[in-house]
Amino acid sequence: MSQTFTKRTQMPVSAAELYAWHERPGAFERLNPVFDPVEVEARQGGLEVGAFTKIKMKIGPVTQGWTAVHTACEPGKMFRDEQQGGPFKTWVHTHRFIDEPGGTSILDDTIDYELPVGALGELFGGGFATSQLNRVFAYRHAITHADLERHAQFAGKPRLRIAVTGASGMVASALIPFLTTAGHEVVRVRRKGNEINAEDLDGADVVVHLAGAGVADERWTDERKAMLVSSRVAFTDQLVRLMRSAKRPPKVLISGSAIGVYGDRGDDVLDDSAAVGERGPKKTAFLAGLCRDWEEAALKAEADGVRVVTLRIGLVQSASGGALAKLLTPFKAGVGGPVGTGKQWQSWISLEDLIGVIHFVTMTPGVTGALNAVGPAPVTSAEYAKVLGHVLSRPAVAPLPAFALRALFGEMADGAILASQRVLPTKLQALGFRFLHETLESALRLTLGK
Repeated sequence: MSQTFTKRTQMPVSAAELYAWHERPGAFERLNPVFDPVEVEARQGGLEVGAFTKIKMKIGPVTQGWTAVHTACEPGKMFRDEQQGGPFKTWVHTHRFIDEPGGTSILDDTIDYELPVGALGELFGGGFATSQLNRVFAYRHAITHADLERHAQFAGKPRLRIAVTGASGMVASALIPFLTTAGHEVVRVRRKGNEINAEDLDGADVVVHLAGAGVADERWTDERKAMLVSSRVAFTDQLVRLMRSAKRPPKVLISGSAIGVYGDRGDDVLDDSAAVGERGPKKTAFLAGLCRDWEEAALKAEADGVRVVTLRIGLVQSASGGALAKLLTPFKAGVGGPVGTGKQWQSWISLEDLIGVIHFVTMTPGVTGALNAVGPAPVTSAEYAKVLGHVLSRPAVAPLPAFALRALFGEMADGAILASQRVLPTKLQALGFRFLHETLESALRLTLGK
């Protein structure tokens, strides 16, 4: 039996601009939900009739291929794709863009579908299909609205050529399609062995520097520490030298850093001007020193007339990676809880707000120096566990004591996991940046599809 699903949302731009956003490179990646992503196997064309996308997706325990072919298109108004192989018996998805008074529009996604027969039909039964469609399209429309609003803020400014390091990482994988759907040209900075490909920097207006080995990926052995220093400090030194020697050198460098630069500060409230952690026999000395050296390497570009911003990034909330992705398994199993005493402060930022911050400081000429890239409401470890458990509808009362963390992670336990940093985005708020997620629960609900 045929069923119809419809999702309609008012968007802050005209129908023509809404259509154009969908037409630009990166739109599909922006709409791919992080809590249940699909893998693109092949793609041809854009929105025109005959264009197609072939994906692999997971439906419960089953991996299923899906091919969608575009069968209708009216530029500025609509396009339609139909399943030509996939999990449904039939699937016709019509995307409509309808002008509204005042320069806004309505995004109308209407899907006419029939459920399959057999085991997949059983899996899709009982409202599962409707529930999944509601989750996915709530996410898609929220992302579309937020991106369009952020792009519109700088619509009158020239489009830029932006070079991005660390292009395969979690943050850059979201940032790059966000930028291309705004009309910017993005260059993924490549490497030749251990050397940066200098050609990728030549002619760039801006460099967004996100490369570096993961701080929390492995125990901090001496060898791992050397790799962390090399991948951040030495790599940034090389980047600045190559920017200087380019025929047409970039004028802006947005460089990653982390709130680990502050060390372990207990309940102290830390704004952007707070003193950074000191080197010495403290348990957080390595990470604080690494972040400070990392920032100092980037700031050397100021001597060449480059505008430099060092982003002190908090715990990035995304189901696609980072700390949250590692926590999901125990929390979903009902054995999650606070770490250590539960009293240490955790300053977080949603992935969507982090890419918004990078875009904002890129497009705002007066921003320079250190900038706290965190949300406005830090929480304690105990509060974090409580909110995550609530969002997942699971208990969150099984603590992970400090001694167990030290046994598992060694120096990294005290150096990063148990450190307390109560950081506020004072400078961002004074500049007028608007957060999409002001509370941890809001951030978690979007990225987890809850």
